[in-house]
Amino acid sequence: MTDLPPLFLANAIIDFIIKGGPIMYPILAVGLVAVCVVTERIVWWLRLILQRQPKRLDEVYTALEEGDLPRAISLSASSTDPVVRMVHHGLNHHHSSMQGALEVAAGRELQQAGKFLGAMDTIVTLGPLLGLLGTVTGIMGSFSSIGSSELAVEKVTGGIGEALIATAAGLGIAITTLVPMNYFHGRLTQLQFELEAAANNVLILATQHGFDQLPVKQPGTTSKP
Repeated sequence: MTDLPPLFLANAIIDFIIKGGPIMYPILAVGLVAVCVVTERIVWWLRLILQRQPKRLDEVYTALEEGDLPRAISLSASSTDPVVRMVHHGLNHHHSSMQGALEVAAGRELQQAGKFLGAMDTIVTLGPLLGLLGTVTGIMGSFSSIGSSELAVEKVTGGIGEALIATAAGLGIAITTLVPMNYFHGRLTQLQFELEAAANNVLILATQHGFDQLPVKQPGTTSKP
């Protein structure tokens, strides 16, 4: 008896897909991709929230204010916070200016944070379009049944049902993907603001002590004659 509800649910889902017509298979594939992408992004952002280190960033600011560049580099090393990682990359600018190094590091962090947003945007657009395609094919099937010599009510209603099911499935995928996509866009914008603010603060503090122009020398290296 305990196995009946799951079995009944599985049969209902299979029956729903079959009644939706052939277009339900690409819609189902798009839905599976949407579930995987949204789940991966949720896990990524939750892990990022746990990795933030605002106190460590304040300690780096304090070290820069005191003109202690080695301590600032040491504090920002091996950090899990994307903002602190960007600062560390900027403080270790070997072949460019500090501003350029900060911009490159910020771009890398934003690229990771914005991963799969393009895919979600495609899913939001593709889902309703596939549903509309299912609507057209379903209505075409209904009209072809009306034009046949033997008119069957089941064929007409079956075509209309196919059209409505495909439309509902496509819209459902788009709606359930649109909400998390907008949330991820908001988180990305917030992270971009924090990266820009931190980069500006580091540049201001570094400029006061002349750390922003000359590349940081690695231990054991000597200048060329």
